[in-house]
Amino acid sequence: MSSPKRRIETDVMKMLMSDYEVTLVNDNMQEFYVRFKGPSETPFEGGLWKVHVELPDQYPYKSPSIGFVNRIFHPNIDELSGSVCLDVINQTWSPMFDMVNIFEVFLPQLLRYPNPTDPLNGEAAALLMRDQKSYDKKVKEYVAKYANKEAAEEAGEDSDDEDEMSSVGSFKSEDEEPAGQMEV
Repeated sequence: MSSPKRRIETDVMKMLMSDYEVTLVNDNMQEFYVRFKGPSETPFEGGLWKVHVELPDQYPYKSPSIGFVNRIFHPNIDELSGSVCLDVINQTWSPMFDMVNIFEVFLPQLLRYPNPTDPLNGEAAALLMRDQKSYDKKVKEYVAKYANKEAAEEAGEDSDDEDEMSSVGSFKSEDEEPAGQMEV
């Protein structure tokens, strides 16, 4: 069996080599930010979030800590702290999972299929159960206001992590931007 340290390095390297833009905090492989795009065909489509990840020393035997830095309106994500209520991270985590699973499968599924019966954001859960159209509209308002490129850049700006930007993989996301979307 490989040591947790080696597994952390392997998983973080996989993330760095993926299409995700990853920013290490103080060159520490156990704390980093990932730019995460809202899944297509959901009200979160077009959104860009900065997700804070901390890997415990016992990773992968203990689950990572994941939090949205810029605001998101979702029943299973605390609007102010950004903490995520997701069984696969909180209770049923397995060492078979890795960081890429979280960003390619678990988080997109969470946004696509919210669970209003186990809410961290009661307002979002109540709205989703009462009136899905209004919920979708409010999600889109949050995306427009808090999950654009500028908001994701500025999220958590009070820390000095920003100058440590790793640009690995970020070249891809530039040409995917539709023309004329820049705010001046």
